[in-house]
Amino acid sequence: MTRYEPVPLPTGAAEASRAEVTAGVVGWVCAPPLRDLVAAFGGGLPDRLPPAELLEWLDGFSAVYWDFRSRSGSVERDEINVSELPPETVELVGAAATALGLVEPRPAPTHRYDHLLVLGGLARSCLHRTAYAAELVRGGDVTVDEVAALGSFRPLRPAETADLDLPESPGAPLGYEVDVMDVGIRLGFGYAEPAEERASTGPITHHSWAVRSYRPADGPPVHVLAAPSTEPETRRAHTSDTYHFWADEVRPAAGDRVLVVTSQLYVPFQHCDAVRSLRFGYGCRVDTVGLDPARLGATGGTGPQRYAPHQYLQEIRSTVRSMRNLLGAA
Repeated sequence: MTRYEPVPLPTGAAEASRAEVTAGVVGWVCAPPLRDLVAAFGGGLPDRLPPAELLEWLDGFSAVYWDFRSRSGSVERDEINVSELPPETVELVGAAATALGLVEPRPAPTHRYDHLLVLGGLARSCLHRTAYAAELVRGGDVTVDEVAALGSFRPLRPAETADLDLPESPGAPLGYEVDVMDVGIRLGFGYAEPAEERASTGPITHHSWAVRSYRPADGPPVHVLAAPSTEPETRRAHTSDTYHFWADEVRPAAGDRVLVVTSQLYVPFQHCDAVRSLRFGYGCRVDTVGLDPARLGATGGTGPQRYAPHQYLQEIRSTVRSMRNLLGAA
């Protein structure tokens, strides 16, 4: 059975130099798991190239072999057509994904944070992530001054909400990703009505934004944000847009500690986006953790969530692209 040593992600430490961040990128890209994955798909990692050229090469290679979303017609992540792989490749992908940080959740590296950011996604993931964030705070795993749920006005598809089994009317109608984030915050933290609501006017477009704020007497304030796209003429808001929208709203101070909560599958690429957006953009210290399904009771399962090989490969490609952007910022 194939096994690898865990490969660390680039540091999100506020005091880390750009050279240290770059070294973390190169270390992850050139690690044995990724080298072996490239070889399994007929390539050879040209690691003597300068870092920028190496990532450009790997971006192109992964576009051909691991971009299942585009191959399926630029669909959502849960709509990718399943691709059959040889058993030995399936085993290799699982071992590599584990070593590269896409499988096993880990606890937050420290206890005290200034900000906790919960990232949006598909509807069920929004509920699981907000529930896990609430579990971390209310269970005393971390103490935070402020919580923010970061989403967008991505329209929900019927398949996302058909079997969510939510209580009646816990919040706004479920039309968009941000609505599910708001429901998750209300359910997880036990909050009722927001103390403040602000939003853009007019029809919902890629320009649209919204902020709902909860300010309880016995817990941290929580903001639920729908971010606009920074390129509204061509696409909807993505992860980095939500980071920047939050930072423009909250104005974190240099040196503030930020804990990002997402699903483990997406930790590597969303951590790199956070380092680029919040470490280099605002001087924050960034840690990123994936939710532990065992902490969510019956809804979460008893161990790390397992995905199909093509899903791991897709998010390894996402990480390569995120690292390429991070290297440009570093």
